[in-house]
Amino acid sequence: MIKINWMDEVEKRKAGLLKDTQNLLHIKSLLDEEHTFPDAPLGKGVKEALDFMLILGEKDGFIPKNVGNLAGHLEFGQGEELLGILCHVDVVPEGDGWTSDPFAAEIRDGKIYARGAIDDKGPTMAAYYAMKIVKELGLPINKRVRMIIGTDEESDWRCVEHYFKEEEMPTLGFAPDADFPIINAEKGIADLDMTQKMSGAETGTANVEVLSFTSGQRYNMVPDFATARLNIKANQMEVVQRYTDFMKQVEIENSSYVENGELILVVKGISAHGMEPKNGRNAGLFLAEFLSKLDLDDSAAHYFKFVSTYFYNDSRGVNLGVAYSDDISGELTINPGKLSYSPKSGGSIGITCRYPVTNNMDATKEKLDTLLLKEAFVISKYKDTKPHHVDENEFLIQTLKKVYEEQTGEKAELIAIGGGTYARSLKAGVAFGPLFPGRPDIAHQKDEYIDIDDLLKATAIYAQAIYELAK
Repeated sequence: MIKINWMDEVEKRKAGLLKDTQNLLHIKSLLDEEHTFPDAPLGKGVKEALDFMLILGEKDGFIPKNVGNLAGHLEFGQGEELLGILCHVDVVPEGDGWTSDPFAAEIRDGKIYARGAIDDKGPTMAAYYAMKIVKELGLPINKRVRMIIGTDEESDWRCVEHYFKEEEMPTLGFAPDADFPIINAEKGIADLDMTQKMSGAETGTANVEVLSFTSGQRYNMVPDFATARLNIKANQMEVVQRYTDFMKQVEIENSSYVENGELILVVKGISAHGMEPKNGRNAGLFLAEFLSKLDLDDSAAHYFKFVSTYFYNDSRGVNLGVAYSDDISGELTINPGKLSYSPKSGGSIGITCRYPVTNNMDATKEKLDTLLLKEAFVISKYKDTKPHHVDENEFLIQTLKKVYEEQTGEKAELIAIGGGTYARSLKAGVAFGPLFPGRPDIAHQKDEYIDIDDLLKATAIYAQAIYELAK
């Protein structure tokens, strides 16, 4: 039996690991669709980062392959079966308010600060050095080990879509792009628009005309801002008083003002990821709830009553009749991330539904279609990404549990999430690290960083995992 101190092997290569991580982080690998080239279909930055990894891998003796300038891989080992490690080198825009240059990859207080440090360049380099350790030690393995490098994970996943049209699907694998211990279940993600059917027949006696109402821009975000423009035919001050009272009662930030005789209402909520709407406060729903209580014309009354009845104070689909939960991945959640109404085009609600792995979304959609028919709404846009789940008893999970527990001395609990990771691109894949339990998730935030001790520890875990899975 081969006994290896994986942490020692990482320490021996620490200087190289940090230097290569910093060099990769220096590259501003942002999607740039305005400046594309035949050999850089998503822009120069992401292509430069892909090239960086392929050149580094070739230098270290891996077999590199560029797949359509959208993705690539580095491979070593022999065997029929393929172990895949799915990483990405694109990053989200840096945003404002950084303490140091977002691409300087400055080291301070034992951390590397840079956009992409934790998502996903630091973990990519950890997995790369893990492969390097197994290769350099000449350990006996009977699978091919392949790092698959994507360049469009933060947007549309065109990289893996293209990659798996051209290349084989790994037998099993992991994505170092989420949390430790092990994420083995990812809910299904259905994004859809519910659109109001306009009747055309209007009654003209209403006291309040809603000229416009908008909130939110993305399905997967809880909207933190909502605004409505009203024409008040009766007592404007009375409407303002009712508005102020209601918003005070629900304890949410608000304001109102008059412009060209029209009353403008503004609500400020709290943003959060749409996979758990309870972590935020949906400005659009609070404003819609208030508007539903006013004397409105038929189509506006119909829209706001619909929003109030089926979405206000209910993120679990109870009122829609689609509530569901299972022991593997928890409850179905619904986030109305895009709300709008105008007298001309009527109203729409754009939602993301994160549904449990045992939930049949086709049956759920049928229930929604039946309800909406009765309510004079229709689903006008629909996109469904099926859930992803790897059974606890699989060799992949059992092996990763063993490795994690040996390396950390802590129990490897399985995690289910409502978000989507690269792991769902693999037929048999899980998300595995790099964020350790209790660490703040600073991905996509200003002053994003990776803790150097965590980077080293993750590298040791990945090295042992690669060896155990491929031997």
